[in-house]
Amino acid sequence: MSQFDAIRSYYDDEVNESLRTIADDPMMHALMQFTFPEAKECFWLEDFKNVNTVHEFQHQFISKTIRQILKESSEGFTTSGFDKLDRNTSYLYISNHRDIVLDTCLLNLALMDSGCIMTSSAIGDNLVKKDFLHKIAKLNRNFLVKRGLPVRSQLESSTLLSQYICKLLKKDNRSVWIAQKEGRTKDGDDRTNPGVLKMLALNAGKEPVHSFFKKLKIVPVSISYELDPTDVLKMPQLIAESKNEKYIKADNEDFTSILQGVLGQKKRIHLHAGEVLNHELDLLPDSQNKNQQLQSIANLIDQSIIKNYKLWPSQFIAKDLLEENISNSSEYSEEEKTFFINRLESRIDSSDVVSKNNFLAMYARPLYNMADRCKTDINLLS
Repeated sequence: MSQFDAIRSYYDDEVNESLRTIADDPMMHALMQFTFPEAKECFWLEDFKNVNTVHEFQHQFISKTIRQILKESSEGFTTSGFDKLDRNTSYLYISNHRDIVLDTCLLNLALMDSGCIMTSSAIGDNLVKKDFLHKIAKLNRNFLVKRGLPVRSQLESSTLLSQYICKLLKKDNRSVWIAQKEGRTKDGDDRTNPGVLKMLALNAGKEPVHSFFKKLKIVPVSISYELDPTDVLKMPQLIAESKNEKYIKADNEDFTSILQGVLGQKKRIHLHAGEVLNHELDLLPDSQNKNQQLQSIANLIDQSIIKNYKLWPSQFIAKDLLEENISNSSEYSEEEKTFFINRLESRIDSSDVVSKNNFLAMYARPLYNMADRCKTDINLLS
C-alpha cells in the first residue's frame, strides 16, 4: 500500500484491468461512438485488450476524443509558447480554469503535439463520483483533490496532496496541472488563490518560499474560449453571490456542466504557455513574511495569465453592450455583434437585467483585467 493510493492515478500495470471493467459500460459506448463515428461498433472491446499503459490509452483513444470534440464544437484550437519549453523537463502548469474537463485535456493535447511531458492533473473528487468517471479520470493521470472535508482532515489531505505533487515533479519527472483556484472561474475574473500555493508550500519544510517554488518550475497558462458553452449555467450562482446568498448546487449539476462544456459551441480556443517563473521569484522582498510572499507569487501568476490571455470579439462586444457604447467596435464586425446578441437573448430573459449584466460582465472581465494590468505597469515605470 502506498500513502498516495487514495488520490493517485493508475499505474501502468493497472490500466488493462481497469479498462476491461468499464469497456462495456454504456458511457464507454457513447464515448467511443462519438470519437469514432465511422468505426465498426464495439471495436474497442477488442482493442482495449492490447492497451497496457496510460500513454497508450491517451494516445490511441483520448487524444482522438479531444480532437473530435474540437471538430464538432469549435472553429479551431491554437496554441503559443510551447516551443519555449524543454521537452524533457517536468513543469507545474497553473492555469485559469473555465471548463471542468477541457482545460486540462487541451493542455495535454498541446503538450502531446509539442513532444513535451504530459501532465498528471488535479480533479475534485466531487466530479468523479460515478464509477465510470472515476476510472476514466485515473486512466488519464488525474489525481483526486478531496472536497468538503472538516478543517483538521483538510490539512491532512492538503499535506498529502502537496507531497504527491512534489513527488510527481521531482522524483517521477511528471508534469502537473492544477487550477489557480478551487472551482471554475464563473465571473470571468481569473485570480490565483494564494491558498493553492500555500497547499503546495506545505512540503517546503524550512526552505525559503522563493527557492521552493523555483524548483517546481511554474508555468502560468492562459486559456481562452471565444464562447463559454456553460455561460448560462453559471448565472444562478453569480446571482446568488450578488445577493450574499448561499448557493446550493442542483443534483447532477456538475455532470450537466461537463456535458455542456464538452458538446456546446465554443467557437475559437487559444492556449498560451507563459514563461517559467524564475528570476522574478528572486526579486521577492526579504521583508515579506510567508503569506505576503505567497500573495506576491500569486500576483506574478496572474500577471502572466492576464497578459497572455487571447481576447476575442465576444469580449469587446460584451464590454460595449455593458457600457452602452461602441468604443471597441473596431474589434468586431456587425455580423459578430448580431450573432452575440442573438446568443445572449436566446439564453437570458431580456427583462432580467441582473442576469444580463452578469452574463456580459463575465465575458468582458478579461478586458478590464488587462486594462488594470496595463495601468499597474505604467505606474511601476513612472
